[in-house]
Amino acid sequence: MDLMDSAQILENEQRKSKLIKYLVKFKGHKRITPLVSPAPVDILITLLGTMLGISFLSILLFIYEIPMLAASLGASAVLVYGVPDAPLSQPRNVILGHTFSASIGVLTYQIFGITWWSVALGAALALLVMLLTKTTHPPGGATAMLAVLNGAGPMFIVAPMISGSIILVLVAVLVNNLSPNRNYPRYWY
Repeated sequence: MDLMDSAQILENEQRKSKLIKYLVKFKGHKRITPLVSPAPVDILITLLGTMLGISFLSILLFIYEIPMLAASLGASAVLVYGVPDAPLSQPRNVILGHTFSASIGVLTYQIFGITWWSVALGAALALLVMLLTKTTHPPGGATAMLAVLNGAGPMFIVAPMISGSIILVLVAVLVNNLSPNRNYPRYWY
């Protein structure tokens, strides 16, 4: 065997090793903390907050005849009422995450129209902006997609997204703090 064959065999082994390391990541890790259910009072607070927050939003959405344009706010409700301590549930992330994502979605639609790739581009750019501004809020990806898919105009940014996210946060402040176990928000900015 000459030097060229040895180098090629070594290169193939390194490639296999990288692939194996990559595939091993798929199995994940063993859970080291138990799954914990919230206290019964917190479950009731979550139910109350979700009902109130989404009720206020739904009334406005039906009045303005745009019920499907704010679907991503339902996912925000899960975060602000269900896991209010999570960093992605804090007011900065909720309000700015939706605001930036709606803006990116509207801009993407205005420039590229509705195509399969413009929907993906809107969501990807929204995530990029949220990461760069430290305002990541997972429902923001859906907000950007909704803006492109519905051909939303600039008003979509203000209503339903900014106003809707503010309503959810205000209801979360009022309702979550009824629980002795909760303190919402953890921080505003």
